[in-house]
Amino acid sequence: MYKFSEYVSPGHPDKVADYISEYILDRYVEVDPNVRYAVEVMIKGFSVYIAGEITSTVNLEKNMLRYVKEAINEIGYTPEYAEKWGFDNVINSEGIIVYTNITAQSPEIGQGVDNCGYGDQGIFFGYADPDGDEFMMPKSHSLAKNLCFMLYNQAKDEGIGGLDIKTEIILDASNGWIEKIIAAVPCRSDEEYQTILQSIKDWYNETETDIPFYPEIILNGTGNYVMHGPIADCGVTGRKLAVDFYGGEFQVGGGAPIKDGTKADVTLNLYARKLALKYSKKEGIPIKVSLACCIGQSDVNYSITNPCGDEIESGVIKLTPKKLIEELGLNKPIFASMNHFGLFGEFQQDKSWEK
Repeated sequence: MYKFSEYVSPGHPDKVADYISEYILDRYVEVDPNVRYAVEVMIKGFSVYIAGEITSTVNLEKNMLRYVKEAINEIGYTPEYAEKWGFDNVINSEGIIVYTNITAQSPEIGQGVDNCGYGDQGIFFGYADPDGDEFMMPKSHSLAKNLCFMLYNQAKDEGIGGLDIKTEIILDASNGWIEKIIAAVPCRSDEEYQTILQSIKDWYNETETDIPFYPEIILNGTGNYVMHGPIADCGVTGRKLAVDFYGGEFQVGGGAPIKDGTKADVTLNLYARKLALKYSKKEGIPIKVSLACCIGQSDVNYSITNPCGDEIESGVIKLTPKKLIEELGLNKPIFASMNHFGLFGEFQQDKSWEK
């Protein structure tokens, strides 16, 4: 039996789309903490399509092009990066064209939110595992994330490899050993390929120091590639939920954090993780939290179980979006900081749901 997870870098097209939306949301929250925001982004080549709903005391739509360029620059797709890789192979911030289709929030949805209810209905899941990594996240997910983090920083800071990276870890579930490492990283030469391959080997040797086993390593399974990012692929918001949440070892619900805190997709996913951590520390076992809510209402059905599905606690609790927004800090510009390396675990230790 295997356990496995993948991870993608901030330079992956789907994460570029996520980051653009979250970056714009932060700009709104900075000046209007009560903004209603639900914005999708699609990016293909140099064209960025922004569509959704924004209700705010300020209108920042005139700044969209600047915000998109700033977000893309922060990821690393700068003109200097494009010059190094070839302008036909990657995007860069200077050539971007932005198309917008933004309306106000539906008044039918708004009336429910105005009455302290959620702006959407849905199901949401939280997980915490004391047998995972030190931050109680699934081991395969943590390993895939950390390998991706290393390769992305190597590309961005040292210029070794490209920014559009995927990593995948396959574990033997019986002993937790890494059986296979799969990575996709743009390379410009055989020499660069060998440098990245050695970096992966070094990462494994430093990570799994006491295991008398060496995994299979596959770098660029279809062969080397140079064209990458939104030039090679189309990026769309919300397509990397397993990456953002718990990887391949646990189910996910709701959606990406490209919405304000009145949306249950954001608040109840984060709160589910907070509950899972609380009960896992108390019980000393892996914990699954399930939440369900109705649009326009604040009553939340919850169920807390062990991995076998045996109930620990269940019921109905009143959780208003306003209360959770304040408790989780979602009235501050923290949405972009949730993008690059997951909503939970190692890189979110400053967030209230992890504390």
